[in-house]
Amino acid sequence: MSTYFRLLGFAQPISHYAIPYLLLMVLATLFGTLNLALLAPLLTALFSEPGVEELSEPSTWTDLMGWFEYLTLWVQKELGPNTALQWICVAILCSVFFSNLFKYGSFRVMENFRIHTLLNLRRSIFNRVLDKDLAYFNEQRKGQIISKIASDVQVVQYSVTSTLQVVIKEPIQLIFYLLVLFSISVKLTLFSTLVIPISAWIISKIVQKLRSQAKEAQERFGMMISYLDESLTGIRIIKAFNASERIKEKFHHENIQYSNLGRKMAYRQQLASPVSEFLGVAMVSILVLYGGNLVMSGQDTLSASGFITYIAIFSQVMRPAKALSEAFSQLHTGLAAGERVLEILDEKDPFQESKESISILNFREGIKFNQVSFAYEKKRVLRDISLYIPKGKTIALVGPSGGGKSTLMDMIPRFIRPTLGNITLDGIDLNSINAHSLRSMIGMVNQETILFHDSIRNNIAFGKPDATQEEIEKAAQIANAHEFILNTSGGYETVIGDRGAKLSGGQKQRICIARAILQNPPILLLDEATSALDTESEHLVQDALQQLMKNRTTLVIAHRLSTIQKADQILVIENGEIKEEGTHFELLFKEGIYSRLIDKQSFEQA
Repeated sequence: MSTYFRLLGFAQPISHYAIPYLLLMVLATLFGTLNLALLAPLLTALFSEPGVEELSEPSTWTDLMGWFEYLTLWVQKELGPNTALQWICVAILCSVFFSNLFKYGSFRVMENFRIHTLLNLRRSIFNRVLDKDLAYFNEQRKGQIISKIASDVQVVQYSVTSTLQVVIKEPIQLIFYLLVLFSISVKLTLFSTLVIPISAWIISKIVQKLRSQAKEAQERFGMMISYLDESLTGIRIIKAFNASERIKEKFHHENIQYSNLGRKMAYRQQLASPVSEFLGVAMVSILVLYGGNLVMSGQDTLSASGFITYIAIFSQVMRPAKALSEAFSQLHTGLAAGERVLEILDEKDPFQESKESISILNFREGIKFNQVSFAYEKKRVLRDISLYIPKGKTIALVGPSGGGKSTLMDMIPRFIRPTLGNITLDGIDLNSINAHSLRSMIGMVNQETILFHDSIRNNIAFGKPDATQEEIEKAAQIANAHEFILNTSGGYETVIGDRGAKLSGGQKQRICIARAILQNPPILLLDEATSALDTESEHLVQDALQQLMKNRTTLVIAHRLSTIQKADQILVIENGEIKEEGTHFELLFKEGIYSRLIDKQSFEQA
């Protein structure tokens, strides 16, 4: 049950909801039980003969039915049978009104409790996901993460919080019903309570496998979301390679597995209700036989009206018992989903930022790599990299694909961390610097343009949301984007679609450059920013990049000569090692790897 109590921790402060709910439910149950108990005086008023019986007060105050009968007969004798009937009907009406009034109040309190829990849980999970290193997202399926934040949290909300509602509400009702039943007949009630443990034992046997099935079902649902996400993201490739039928079949197979599990779970959950109902009817039948025999034989002081009231109340006893058994079965589903959700919170980050990390306000000297190595599991990507990037200089990284250039660049904003060695900024180890302050010093433009389904204005101002319109337009002008933006349907307020689908490659890249310009970072990282563009777009983007690189410390990955020949220093990286370094002309004279790369590019362009 530790999972259950941890999930309830997201409802803090619980007392703000539990105490009002408890008070309202006690009042609602009190009046609800009174509704049934008033059946006895109603029957007495309808079928008794006034004046025949001698009135005598009950011997004990706990004899609830005796007092009801005494008061009913007294009113009949003093005011007449019609007046007695009217008073009883008014009492029943008032009791029903207050019962439903307090019940509605309790529902409102519980709904606030449920929404409050969902809000806190979903916020905690989403915050935790965004705080994780990029390595986490490389290892996880995006669909599984989405499933946990959306679907699993929703399951937790309705199963775990609803169970708490039942655990408070139903025992209160059960206690009130049993008190009334004991006041009517102790002997009959002791006999009848045997059904509750029998029913609970049978129901527990039915639902004991639900938890493992529920967890597997949530995993299957996450896989379906993953396939859906991959299909929508790669829809162009799927259609281009005529793979639609294969992808449909893959999704359909997972859908069948998930549906079969859901069917098995539903069968087990739905079996709990009819079984408990059958047990309840069977017990009522036995009670009618046993209680009727007590009444007819005179072995109990139970009257006919009292016995009918007893049967009516006992039939309601099975309802909270049934609700508890059903809540128990639903709880397994909630706990399975809760375990998946808590996995995100419990998973420890391999590199957790220290509370004593340093916040930097400016960049003064340079960035230094000290014998840095990096490996993905057992595969070595970088080997003993040592380099210095002085402030204000442009360093270009070139070399064959897969050589480790992007990995080296990703270490500067601390997306990944060295396996061996360290990196310093102005002599301070990057691991000692607060990640937020570090990344505020860095602007990035990638080969893959990352834009959001929002307006052009908000995409440019993404890193500086409080920027003025004048600042945004100036950044767009420097990035050669202002003119095409004005030609769109809504100008800067044009919504560009999912991942900027309404823009061309060159336009998207210039929006990304404008975003970096507006942030005005002292350090700039450019990763193949022009490799996927046509000649005209490349010229516009290249000009924008030159404007962006002015007076900034820049690390650029590029294959095209136009991008790298103006760099202050060029590093040739192959197989995770720096093979050559120097200026463009120095490396050409060496006639090594760099020279061959340039000759090959010149031949291809010719």
